[in-house]
Amino acid sequence: MTVENNGLIHNGSTVNRIDVVLIFCCVLIFFCSGCKKKQSSANTAFYYWKTSFLLDQKAADLLQQTAQNKVYLRFFDVVWNEEKNEVIPNAQVDIRQDAGRLNITPVVYITNKTFQHINVAGIDSLTKNVNQLINRIAAKNNIRYTQVQIDCDWSVTTRDKYFSFLKSFKSLNKRQLEATIRLHQVKYPERTGVPPVDKGLLMFYNMGKISANSKQPNSIYNFADAEKYISSLPYYKLPLDVALPFFSWAIHIRNGKILRVNNSIGKVQLLNKNYFVNTSEEVYRAVKSFYLSGVYVKENDVFKLEEITTDNLNEAAAQVSKHLAKLKTRNIIYYELSSISASAIEAKDIREVSAHF
Repeated sequence: MTVENNGLIHNGSTVNRIDVVLIFCCVLIFFCSGCKKKQSSANTAFYYWKTSFLLDQKAADLLQQTAQNKVYLRFFDVVWNEEKNEVIPNAQVDIRQDAGRLNITPVVYITNKTFQHINVAGIDSLTKNVNQLINRIAAKNNIRYTQVQIDCDWSVTTRDKYFSFLKSFKSLNKRQLEATIRLHQVKYPERTGVPPVDKGLLMFYNMGKISANSKQPNSIYNFADAEKYISSLPYYKLPLDVALPFFSWAIHIRNGKILRVNNSIGKVQLLNKNYFVNTSEEVYRAVKSFYLSGVYVKENDVFKLEEITTDNLNEAAAQVSKHLAKLKTRNIIYYELSSISASAIEAKDIREVSAHF
């Protein structure tokens, strides 16, 4: 058979050439798709930080639909007691539902003051006590866990004792160990050190200054403050999971001074015109004195609302994901499931944010 194409007459050679091109394209697509499969993939999870663990239906559905029931559950805090002059556990979680069906990672928060006061000889007993209490809570609630996360904002002066604790705990507990990492610790690892753990958890929030000034940017997350730190991420010497903010808070201000930061007061309460007037974007002034969520509010007190929307979450995810070193699997953990913000977000929104990774 003779095939004519663009003036070229070869006995079937043009067809053969086209076949070769098609085969080459198919092979290229195959390898490209294979490469994509090797890119990092994200698993979604949620923190739960309240002392009483009992999920309402909305939270339970969100957890099941987006995270396959994976929860990073704060078991207890470890604090330095000034009166007793010793380390004590504090705010132990009260688990009030069946936790055995959930995929739970115990989280322990240890104050930096604990390591400021404890001596080197006390590290071993601290390790044993923390491990025993984790296992006691887990056994009581039928929780089988494979990893533990330690949350501590250590400093240069406490680094050695904290790292010694981590090594000791890892040896005793024998599960995978993860430690939280703040942005300043990523930027200055030569000063703060890199904790001796299997994995780090980058806390991608609380990066700005809490201020009474209404013109100051959101202190939970804002692009400009985050940008000062993230160029160091690709060089950090630990594989990193990422925690994203899933909460809001209201900064309570009186006479220009911050009284407290309250995460149980949100937009629903502040939009109540019987109690507040909206003076500027996300700033609300009390029109009379009253009690709100157990807090005394005086007439003319000001509340500056800082919240995280799905747009903020997508912006944060897009920003940080570009700078992370590749991982085969990464956990994206949202802080946190008991927040009042949880009622305003849908499963599809969480899936969209996690897809950035």
